[in-house]
Amino acid sequence: MPDGTGKPNKEGIEFYHRVIDECLKLGLVPFVTLYHWDLPARLEKEGGWTSHLMLKWFNRYVTLCAEEYGSKIKNWIVLNEPFGFTSLGYMLGKHAPGKTGLKNFLPAIHNAALAQADGGRIIRKIVPHAKIGSTFSCSEVIPFSNKKEHLDAASRVDILLNRLFIEPSLGMGYPREDFKFLEKLELFNKSWKYTERMKFNFDFIGLQNYFPIVIKYNPMIPLLQASEVKAKSRGVPYTDMGWEINPRSFQRILNRFWAYEGVKEIIVTENGAAFKDTIINGEIRDEKRTQYFREYLCALLQAKEQGVNITGYFAWTLMDNFEWSEGYKARFGLIHVDMKTQLRTIKLSGHWFRDLLNEK
Repeated sequence: MPDGTGKPNKEGIEFYHRVIDECLKLGLVPFVTLYHWDLPARLEKEGGWTSHLMLKWFNRYVTLCAEEYGSKIKNWIVLNEPFGFTSLGYMLGKHAPGKTGLKNFLPAIHNAALAQADGGRIIRKIVPHAKIGSTFSCSEVIPFSNKKEHLDAASRVDILLNRLFIEPSLGMGYPREDFKFLEKLELFNKSWKYTERMKFNFDFIGLQNYFPIVIKYNPMIPLLQASEVKAKSRGVPYTDMGWEINPRSFQRILNRFWAYEGVKEIIVTENGAAFKDTIINGEIRDEKRTQYFREYLCALLQAKEQGVNITGYFAWTLMDNFEWSEGYKARFGLIHVDMKTQLRTIKLSGHWFRDLLNEK
């Protein structure tokens, strides 16, 4: 739907039919993510996720997808990382559309939370036997020390990173009792409503985890009064993105989300690591990435043995790709891509994954 509201693009619809058909032909089970931050420019000009019309636009789009592909697709993800695109795109301005400030952030949060549940209901109505989820980015938030100011700062960050969208979807509403530092804002009071409409009985939740963060009190940061203590300064292992490598933290976050009443199933919908890759004699021996996957998958297995109902794992990602504001510099792929020639080279990590999956 190029302009987001009008006539669908037949060529675009047929393109995805061919992609889905090819997956099925090869024995691959497609999981469709309805929204992965690709809003038509026309809708952004009308306010994008800050607009009260967003739900009308989004619901029309979900209906079209469900009607077109519902006979072929049974696994559906409504939103990809709603906190990611609302905070980075509508508060911090780091990602498109580059907006900043609470006047954009709060309406975007609210519309995304409503769209998440509305989308689930539409798919449930149209697609028989659909398995429906939504994905949440998450990070264990660790206070810098046990001092009260650090503990309180970590709690505020945890609300945003881990609670802001999962709790409304479970019928708990927003974690507003801990948002006292925002309650005086009139915009906040206008935006946080409709607890029942934000609730949807998802078949699974997708968790996207890469790293924990350590938080300290910082009075210089407006409202949140918190800042991150970077992994590099703490002397812990980290990836090329500066993200801490900590499989035990990954295990703890899986257990934490499983503890929510109403979560029936967890699929790890993103996990992986970016490192600098060097091609030597046509090979890429990315031992660090291979070790990362080995350790994180062991932690996942341990969480599963502890009773967490984990039914799937998606590595991020198959091929090096466009990583938003990082461009093509951050390489997460199991397969290396030469961005000039498009030559693909399977990395050591890709061969390792193949062998792992072929083990009897």
